[in-house]
Amino acid sequence: MKRTGAKPVRRRAKGAPSRTTRPASREKARVRVTPLSKRLEAPSRATPRDLFALAMRWWSEGERFDIGRMAQELGVSRATVFRWAGTRELLYGEVLSSRFDAALTAARGEFQGEGAAYLANVTERLIQLIVEDAPLRRFIQQDSEYAMRVLMSKSSRVEERCAASIRSALEEGVRDKLIRPAMNLDALSNVIVRVGQFFLYRDALTGDPPDVESAITATLILLTAEAGDARWRRR
Repeated sequence: MKRTGAKPVRRRAKGAPSRTTRPASREKARVRVTPLSKRLEAPSRATPRDLFALAMRWWSEGERFDIGRMAQELGVSRATVFRWAGTRELLYGEVLSSRFDAALTAARGEFQGEGAAYLANVTERLIQLIVEDAPLRRFIQQDSEYAMRVLMSKSSRVEERCAASIRSALEEGVRDKLIRPAMNLDALSNVIVRVGQFFLYRDALTGDPPDVESAITATLILLTAEAGDARWRRR
């Protein structure tokens, strides 16, 4: 006997989608990841500039350079830091050379004029900036032997690069007719660096205190000795 009021049961045809299954067209589309999007989403890697910035910060804070710790802070391997910097001494050399360039530029920018008065002002200010450089003095006091090796050896290139900066300034002085050096510029720039090192780093070299006045006087004598002066002719 047929039951009344009951809804007929509809059988789902084989292969037909069920009511609970969303049509394929409504499924959330999967976004394909492209090579560029992978790189954009990945955390940025450190660069040599980041290493230099870190070295400058550690130098200002009085932190000794440790390649392993630097690599860890930058998120790269020790081998990468060594590939970028070469050696720890060269990394110190980059920082010291950069700071010397900045001091020379600052000293030259503070004065105007020409001749001996201008040279005296720039020389005195440059030497003052070097002497007042607290991280440099701390570096020398912490380990004077290592500091002198960094400042004066060929391996760090600090001496070479400081002489190159001075030579560039001397070239401008010759071009602008501010100086008429008695020596060729390569020799003069190297002598100025060596004289400055002797007087300013005496505490590390000989145990005597730095002699700022002698450093200024000796540098000015070198700069104001003019070509053609009979006193410099060979006898």
